[in-house]
Amino acid sequence: MTTPDVRGLEQLERTVLDETASLASALRRCLMLAGYARHEELRAWALKELEGYAPTDELPSYRKVPAALEVMVDLYLPGQIIRGNTQRISPNQLPEHARNRGIGESAPIRQGVRELEALVAHDERALHLSPPGSADYVLLMTREQHQQGNEGSHITSLHWNISVASIAGTLDHVRTRLTQFVAEVRAAMPPGQQNPNPDQIDSAAQQALNVTGGDGSTFNIVAPNAKADRGGTASANVNEPAPTTPQPWWHRTSVIWGAIAAVGTVAGVIATVVVK
Repeated sequence: MTTPDVRGLEQLERTVLDETASLASALRRCLMLAGYARHEELRAWALKELEGYAPTDELPSYRKVPAALEVMVDLYLPGQIIRGNTQRISPNQLPEHARNRGIGESAPIRQGVRELEALVAHDERALHLSPPGSADYVLLMTREQHQQGNEGSHITSLHWNISVASIAGTLDHVRTRLTQFVAEVRAAMPPGQQNPNPDQIDSAAQQALNVTGGDGSTFNIVAPNAKADRGGTASANVNEPAPTTPQPWWHRTSVIWGAIAAVGTVAGVIATVVVK
């Protein structure tokens, strides 16, 4: 009994090689191709990239990008209120519960590719993404400041500062994986064959995406580490060593803004895109 050929490779190839075409369109064509081949794992990968990854999903390495941890503080000083003072902090300066959850200088990118494409299209240099539980951590850190005697300091935000170039790098990685997938399928097809068969689709998925087929198989993607850092402006400081005894960030804040208050100057605040 012969294995029927599956359709859709040519359409996927045209879309993935067209830099002006949406990556979401390419993934939908990949989804259809996986359906024709009855390849559940390939279909699951394409669907996750389209719809986004759930909080309980393990992320591929290319969806973890370098990001600086920052807090935004409002300062109530004698005779004036200074809002929006942004300070970078070390992971060691987070509440213990946040550290135990692994929150650090690497941000998970769980959004679907259409949303990521829209963020990149805004042409901003950076965006803010709040870690899970950030509202509780903001209250806890504000309470810690007040206990230290800094009753005029109120934290209003805890977020990752992510370079948009890193988001573009994530999208580029997905397009490159799709391109390699098409190339692997083409390499497996003998001359004269018009459409691939399910075995060729399965082999190409394993080569390009490390997606294993068969009953009871697990969905697993391994991506080159270099891709995750592509273009990320925050990556330069991601691996810097943490100080042995870090000075509380709110102490540095009070000193800096106390000096500013003495001379009566206030720094401007640069607006950034905030991811809800």
